[in-house]
Amino acid sequence: MLVLVKRLSTQQPKRPLIVLQKSLNKNVIVKLKNDIEYRGRMNNVDSYMNLILEDAEEFNGETHLANYGKVVIRGNNVLFIQIASEI
Repeated sequence: MLVLVKRLSTQQPKRPLIVLQKSLNKNVIVKLKNDIEYRGRMNNVDSYMNLILEDAEEFNGETHLANYGKVVIRGNNVLFIQIASEI
């Protein structure tokens, strides 16, 4: 009996920090562990995944809470980051 097995992609695994560094100046949604979301343009990210967002807006669910010029988010508070090209 002949069995054909589809070979898995030989693509390199993506590392989160590298993906974020390549996504600088893109719009992102950052959800924090306390369910607050920030939406804005990611200006910078470091090795701890601390973020700087420009033109940031704060949301609780769909409720708009505030507008900010610049926001610094500490990486250990982040639940997830969604990049605009994937929204």
